[in-house]
Amino acid sequence: MAEDYPADGARPRRRGRKLLVGLIVLLLVVGGLLVVADRVAVGVAERTIADRVGQEIAKQGAQAARPDVEVAGTPFLTQVLDGRYQRITINLRDVRASVEGDAVQLPVLDVTARNVRAALDTLRTGQGDIVADTVNGAGTISYDSLAALLKRPGLKLGEQNGKLAVTAPVDILGQKLTVAGTADVTVADNGAVALRFNDLDAAGLPNLPLARALLNNYAKGISVDVPLPDLPFQLTVREVRPLPEGLAVTVDAKNVPINSVG
Repeated sequence: MAEDYPADGARPRRRGRKLLVGLIVLLLVVGGLLVVADRVAVGVAERTIADRVGQEIAKQGAQAARPDVEVAGTPFLTQVLDGRYQRITINLRDVRASVEGDAVQLPVLDVTARNVRAALDTLRTGQGDIVADTVNGAGTISYDSLAALLKRPGLKLGEQNGKLAVTAPVDILGQKLTVAGTADVTVADNGAVALRFNDLDAAGLPNLPLARALLNNYAKGISVDVPLPDLPFQLTVREVRPLPEGLAVTVDAKNVPINSVG
């Protein structure tokens, strides 16, 4: 009579291999479900943040396209349990805000919050602070909206060799001329954009002291500190640079409660 199992034990080994393969498949399935759950949780968090930011922007009397939010770092659920998030990026487009009744357009405003602290109970109840150690941002202000703040008919701004360039029609001693030149652009102590037009000229300007004095007075009249709208997340302007697409602004803040962006 033949033995039920070969002497070399081949069948138990095959059964062991099947169990091992089954365990690996199970781990892969469970791991896949955890990844899916993690990504679903990220999506929910990103939509929630986008909704909240949109609401706060509206409260400030501004308008913008729906924010595009990205919560970085994996796994996300581990960050939730730890109450600390590596990076949250908020991209705003077509921002329109009001300064003294005039609209300022920011085609782009990108904000990154780093090392964000938010307790799980805060997320669950909505009570408590969500604080970012640092918030950095970069955006552009359209030249058309910046020129409108200067309230000079026909004045146009743009970029020329890395400087802010201006052209404008003027009437000097009865002659209609076109003023052209560049300005120094800095950040004023009050956070406004300081424009200083020190290099203006006009083709055909009469060679008279009075004509030159009138041109200088025009330059002084448009050399002003242009206030910017209140920025979200308590952001403060640190640098301004003329670019072809607009006036680029660099902003930052520290220890910011980002669950109240205004």
